[in-house]
Amino acid sequence: MHILLIHQAFAALDEPGGTRHHELARHLVKHGHQVTIIASPVSYLTGTDQGKTPRKQTDDLGVTIIRSFTLPALHRSFIWRVFSFLSFMISSFFNGLFIKQVDLVWGTTPPIFQGPTAWLLARLKGVPFLLEVRDLWPAFAVAVGVLKNKTLIRLSEWLEHFLYRRADHVVVNSPGYIEHVKARGAGHVTLIPNGADPDMFDPSDNGDEFRKKHDLGERFIVLYAGAHGMSNDLDVVLDAAELLKDETHIHIIMLGSGKEKPRLQAETQQRNLENVRFIPPVPKRMMPDALAAADACLGILKPIDMYKTTYPNKIFDYMAAGRPVIVAIDGVIRQVVEEARAGVFVQPGNPDQLASAIRELASNPEKCRTMGVNGRKMINSRFSREDLAEQFTALLQNIRRRNV
Repeated sequence: MHILLIHQAFAALDEPGGTRHHELARHLVKHGHQVTIIASPVSYLTGTDQGKTPRKQTDDLGVTIIRSFTLPALHRSFIWRVFSFLSFMISSFFNGLFIKQVDLVWGTTPPIFQGPTAWLLARLKGVPFLLEVRDLWPAFAVAVGVLKNKTLIRLSEWLEHFLYRRADHVVVNSPGYIEHVKARGAGHVTLIPNGADPDMFDPSDNGDEFRKKHDLGERFIVLYAGAHGMSNDLDVVLDAAELLKDETHIHIIMLGSGKEKPRLQAETQQRNLENVRFIPPVPKRMMPDALAAADACLGILKPIDMYKTTYPNKIFDYMAAGRPVIVAIDGVIRQVVEEARAGVFVQPGNPDQLASAIRELASNPEKCRTMGVNGRKMINSRFSREDLAEQFTALLQNIRRRNV
């Protein structure tokens, strides 16, 4: 089976950002399928043109990646971001027309604008259209205040309904999304959750190389790895760091990039927070070294009800690395962490609770180790990327058979 994936925010294993789709594509190719990915040359995380040449590449297993023209838009206005989305939507459509003998088109959102491209290509080629929902857009954008224009909201919601109703199948990565997509017209819906590849991480690694490189010494390290955006509520982390200023053995590492990062760095300097350090994003292949250097890892989002529905991928990587999780996100991901006994929950938006949780873990290394072991067990039993990729492969085959 030849699968065509349209994905503006795609990140290969040698790039910073979420590499779930590259991992799934490699699994499909290992099992005899052909995968072509049309992606942007502009990193969705850093906003930089990654200079991917040649335009068409094939990785070591045979996954084909085609980089399609996209206007860069990180750190610019919402309108610029829309132009970026539209540029990829149009260029990926024309590139997709030239991909031959496709058996299924796989579209993923967000950005939602690439959904119509995937749908139209599927219809023109006479093959099934699979829509993957990784984020409830525009609902999240409205909730966090990024999308305010009433006309744009109505148009976005119309597009959302259009895609759900016309998809031959909808796959979601969080159980919290199922009710939302069904209420808006999705027929066939399958949950294949985010997860992690436990073979990528070694819980016994103490991260010495990463610690030496960044002069972390023997400090207790709390690592946040991911986007530095409006949704991530990282000002709360700075507030917690201020409460921990006198405990010099505790440091917080912010690894990643995003629109809010320059402001957060300036705020850290202004407040003289010597216990906070910012590190540029690293490719997924280097993430195991970073997580190995952590004593605890942090997942945090703004205290918005919509975020109770999400399964942030970073939480599963933290657990696979065998590190205790401080989860400042309520809802379904809190349930996973608490069921696994893999970390501690703190109320989103509450720096006092966050500082207390960090202080407690720093004083109890045995508790940290136990939580890390528990999280790793949960990944192996329920959220292994290999097992989830098997489920995804079977789903694609069933969709094709159903639509032949």
